[in-house]
Amino acid sequence: MTDEPSRPDPDVLLNTARAAEARAARGRLKIYFGSSAGVGKTWAMLDAAQRLRDRHVDIAVGIVETHGRAETAQQIRRLEVLPRRSAAAGAAQQEFDLDAALARRPAVLLVDELAHSNAQGSRHPKRWQDVDELLDAGIDVWTTVNVQHLESLNDVVGGITGIRVRETVPDHVFDSASEVVLVDLPTEDLLRRLREGKVYLPEQAERAVQNFFRKGNLMALRELALRRTAARIEEDVRNYRREHVALDSRSVWQVSDALLVCVGPHDSAERMVRAAARRAAQGDAPWHAIYVETPALQRLPEARRRAILATLRLAETLGATTATLTAQDAPAATVAYAREHNLGTLVIGHSPRCAANPLWRHFGGRRRFGERVCALAPELEFMVIALREADTPPHTSTAPPPDASGDGARNLRGYAWAGASCAAVALLATPLLPYLDLANIVMLFLLAVVAVAVTHGRRAALASAVLNVLAFDLFFVPPRFTFSVSDAQYLVTFAVMMAVGLVIGQLTASLQYQVRIARYREHRARNLFEMARDLGRSLSLEQVAEIGELAVERAFRGHAALLLPDAADRLKPVSPGRNPLQPDTGLAQWAYDHTDAAGAGTDTLPGTPVLYLPLRAPMRTRGVIAIQPANARLLMIPEQRQLLETCAALVAIAIERVHFVTVAQDTLLSMESERLRNSLLSALSHDLRTPLTALIGMSENLSAALARENSPHRAAIDGIADQARRTAQMVNNLLDMARLQAGAVALRQDWQSLEELAGSAIRSIDSALARHDVRVELPSGLPLLYGDAVLLERVLVNLLENAAKYTPPGTLIRIGAAREHAVIVIDVSDDGPGLPAGDPEDLFHTFTRGDAESSTPGVGLGLAICRAIVRAHGGDISAANRQAPRHGAVFRWTLPHRDAPALADGAA
Repeated sequence: MTDEPSRPDPDVLLNTARAAEARAARGRLKIYFGSSAGVGKTWAMLDAAQRLRDRHVDIAVGIVETHGRAETAQQIRRLEVLPRRSAAAGAAQQEFDLDAALARRPAVLLVDELAHSNAQGSRHPKRWQDVDELLDAGIDVWTTVNVQHLESLNDVVGGITGIRVRETVPDHVFDSASEVVLVDLPTEDLLRRLREGKVYLPEQAERAVQNFFRKGNLMALRELALRRTAARIEEDVRNYRREHVALDSRSVWQVSDALLVCVGPHDSAERMVRAAARRAAQGDAPWHAIYVETPALQRLPEARRRAILATLRLAETLGATTATLTAQDAPAATVAYAREHNLGTLVIGHSPRCAANPLWRHFGGRRRFGERVCALAPELEFMVIALREADTPPHTSTAPPPDASGDGARNLRGYAWAGASCAAVALLATPLLPYLDLANIVMLFLLAVVAVAVTHGRRAALASAVLNVLAFDLFFVPPRFTFSVSDAQYLVTFAVMMAVGLVIGQLTASLQYQVRIARYREHRARNLFEMARDLGRSLSLEQVAEIGELAVERAFRGHAALLLPDAADRLKPVSPGRNPLQPDTGLAQWAYDHTDAAGAGTDTLPGTPVLYLPLRAPMRTRGVIAIQPANARLLMIPEQRQLLETCAALVAIAIERVHFVTVAQDTLLSMESERLRNSLLSALSHDLRTPLTALIGMSENLSAALARENSPHRAAIDGIADQARRTAQMVNNLLDMARLQAGAVALRQDWQSLEELAGSAIRSIDSALARHDVRVELPSGLPLLYGDAVLLERVLVNLLENAAKYTPPGTLIRIGAAREHAVIVIDVSDDGPGLPAGDPEDLFHTFTRGDAESSTPGVGLGLAICRAIVRAHGGDISAANRQAPRHGAVFRWTLPHRDAPALADGAA
């Protein structure tokens, strides 16, 4: 029998083609990688850029930090340097200008210090995000990064140096780079450069030598950089072999110390796994553990199969990548797996019994497992573990012990059918003997062997072949009814008949095994497809739970239950009445809180018959699925565990999709409600302004007339006028809020004096502030504000009016300001009762008041308008209670500081 040539997976080919297409449209990232500052990453990048420029390649410098190094500055002079942008208005700090780089669009752009954190106000908080946008635009980027800035090594470097680096780069950015150039420098040379002032200034260098740049630290960082680069190169080698080297002709490339352990049915498997784990830990090398299940190994007793799966589980806990393979030939499957994953060392066991009878094994064809692997893959290295006599099973590796309990009855039925088929063919062929040649009768017996092999397997086919040869000799070969043979040529017929019967039986049994495996895989793929299709159509959590539970129950022939968190993150079953499984909510809550599996087959309460698997989605853990299979052994099979994790991932993604669909619907409904409310308020405001203006005018005229007559009704008319003004102010607030939220307000910005704005605001509401003491305390030399005078005055008016409403008469209201770095901070504070209990941020929401049942007039729009105006100017506003021993509230808002233009000569 020849094995079918391995064909590439079409899904893998499709994914590879899509990835290649995405890489072609995206720029290439080249990283100059080093162990620490001063090894020469930037210099090496600039030197390569100079050579590239000499070849007339369009290359530009986006940002490169020289840190005062003359050599680095000299390298930049011959290159085009893009202008930088100010981090904030008037700030001295200069940042990388992403928009300028996208507009310039060079073929290659140099962006130094990939882990740099951008200044506040930048489009992206991190420079690596700027680089990602450049790559999406198709621009090739060269950059630099140190090993301590890799996210996965951040805590390791912190433990070595005692200094925690805050600026980090995600590992996926480093791993996705098209090219990584390691810039290495011996520790002594780096320390010498540091002492010579070529890394930092002399006073900084002295501090660095005493802290971060100690010799031991630099040596450890250098080793980390070398190991990280080697790991990346190993992955590149594996990808290259997978994409460019034919699967049937490639061999293992001995570029790493990766190990492979083939777990078998013998008792020494655990010892081999532990030995491989120790060897891998010593060399910090990856290792795999596999179990190749052949048709013969399927007849192992259940206890032995459980032991094999437990050994695989042990290997997984020790850090191995595990897999269960199904194949006719275990050595061939092992070699194929080793070549696919580029595993150069195979761990095998050797015992004294293996050395016995070498000639018998050689001529009998029963070579050891290691010998057959060596013949198939001579490039592999072997790590031999000496086994004790007790570790070796009484059966050879090629003939495992049968399952006496299950196979005995099945074998007896097969033998009975073999005998019955032999008798039936003999009875059928006897009357046909005058009409048929003996060769045709032989065909009838061979047909019986095929029938028995198809229905009852290899052993029954062997018995049928032997019985048919004997029956043919006894009943049809002259002299008949004796086992003597008159013609020696019939001995050849017997031998051929026996061989053909055995081969047919073997082939038929093997095909049955392959068909059974193919049916199982097809059934698993179909179930996953149906599950994914149904989950894609689900619109509620109840539907997701029902589909997920039914799919898992079909795959594991048991019970499953889905538990989802409520508003307080406490797990509850979705459908407790439908499912007979009653999960332990405490254990499920532990699995949810720790994002780790618990229960059967795990290290957390393994005696529990139920497995609790968290549903990990891209954003967060969405719940827990509880599984109680019909056979606990199913949870220990790696492929079944992977199937379960795949089902859990599909369910988690479906739950997250339903959640975001609900959020999107709620957001859309909220937006539509807000738009409708704003339209209604705008319409009402426009319709109410005219009668309110007329009412105010008429009440003022009437008040003046009554004043001339000294009428006692003047006070009532004045009250009417005040209420009309208050209503007009409320209508104006409603209209302003609708316009601000609709984005219909155009800022008329100019240079404004805060003192003048405060005076104008106080005068406009002097009646409301009549019973309060208002102080304006502004420092001398306070810069001018750049903004819309009308809107900024409205902010002060609303804050002052708010303070007057909610503080008792005689309260001091203070307006203060100061410049802090790149912003101007303005405070409006009082010494009243302070803010109400709760989150101060709620006060800035529309139609929200500090006390909903307060008798103080208002609709809760003043502070919301203040926030909208301040944010339109690029600032922000917040509220808080004043710190003890002071009392009262303070509203603090900021505006960006800009340098006012210089006055022209002769200007007053």
